[in-house]
Amino acid sequence: MDANPTLIQSYFPNLSPVQIEQFARLGGLYQDWNSKINVISRKDMEHFYLHHVLHSLGIARVIAFPGGSKVLDIGTGGGFPGIPLAILFPDAHFHLVDSIGKKISVVKDVVRQLGLKNIEAQQVRAENLTRTYHFIVSRAVTRMEKFYPWVQRKFRKEDLHKDFQNGVFYLKGGEVDEELEALNLSYVSFFLDDYFTEPFFSTKKVVYIPYTGKR
Repeated sequence: MDANPTLIQSYFPNLSPVQIEQFARLGGLYQDWNSKINVISRKDMEHFYLHHVLHSLGIARVIAFPGGSKVLDIGTGGGFPGIPLAILFPDAHFHLVDSIGKKISVVKDVVRQLGLKNIEAQQVRAENLTRTYHFIVSRAVTRMEKFYPWVQRKFRKEDLHKDFQNGVFYLKGGEVDEELEALNLSYVSFFLDDYFTEPFFSTKKVVYIPYTGKR
């Protein structure tokens, strides 16, 4: 495993000692869980900090979530992108959901062991949620024509961020234009190789879809 949390510090140099320790502990926690259940593919664990932690934090290179933000992570799996983002933004509140119970069990344990007070983890299908949020994040859980109907009625009306309306920040690889244009959605793509130098990010992007006020 690339047990090298200094990779995170190289891009986020203003981490507190607590945040540095939390990021450093992530690798061991997931390695331990992976020995019990297959949370992350065995091969992918070799690049844990690059493929999972830093990739999740690609969203943080685009937007800094303001204090008091309510952020929903749909299809969080083992806790990505929600857990790395929650470490980075301790004053925002993150609701991590997944339909698979054993993955949420992993999330709850990692959250407990790291002492993260700003995460709620829940086994639930996204379409069954009734709360509203300022921002919704996800790591390409499904095609956008299926994903967007789940979230389009889950946004709060008041904006907290001075530069971004409430909306979706979606981590995606490859092309998204055809999917999004078919839905007639406005969006902006942020290419992660503009922020990170590693070749892994050459096809990765953050797609921002602002909430238009339609309910």
